Amino acid sequence: MSDPTDGSATDELLLDSYAEAGFAARLGAGRSCAVLVVDILRAYLDVDSPFHADVEDARASAARLVAAARATDRPVLFTRVRYHTTDGSDGGHFVRKVPSLLLYADPDDPLTDFPDDPRPLDGEVVITKQYASAFFGTSLASTLQARGIDTVLIVGFSTSGCVRATATDAIQHGFIPLVVRDAVGDRDARVHEANLFDLDAKYADVIDEASAMGVLQQ
Repeated sequence: MSDPTDGSATDELLLDSYAEAGFAARLGAGRSCAVLVVDILRAYLDVDSPFHADVEDARASAARLVAAARATDRPVLFTRVRYHTTDGSDGGHFVRKVPSLLLYADPDDPLTDFPDDPRPLDGEVVITKQYASAFFGTSLASTLQARGIDTVLIVGFSTSGCVRATATDAIQHGFIPLVVRDAVGDRDARVHEANLFDLDAKYADVIDEASAMGVLQQ
């Protein structure tokens, strides 16, 4: 399991107590996987953005996994946030709770765009969403099912927000979520680690980049 504090010094008592209570069983990869790139947008990478976080290492890890997926003919799907009303009303109470989300109501704002890498190629699926989960109110589940995908390697931002919501919805829709700890990030390391720990205990397998590469090469 992931460490809820710093990702290095394992709290054995906490891990043991979760295991003894019946948490953190391993799901493993299924028969067919895809890489799901959750909201890797310039908004998280630009220092002038309200969503800026220290996630460059995670972006680089995600880019390597995307390249590996393409090289092994695995599907890569991207998500982005986009509001189609100037006041963000199609984001409902979510935008009221996080008013900074209004930047996604301006399609011309460069912060709403993908970085150079990873970036969707022509023909790759891009899911547009208004809420945290990539599954909520979108065609993602149907798209994965139509392609025979049963496992999603989840990378992107942020660990406590859209990554967590997407992983939770993935398992609820019958998909195996594998969250790649090296390729997800958040604005605070403590929040990042706590959410990885909890995801690994209840909703997903949290794996490292090397293990994710192994899944892609199976």
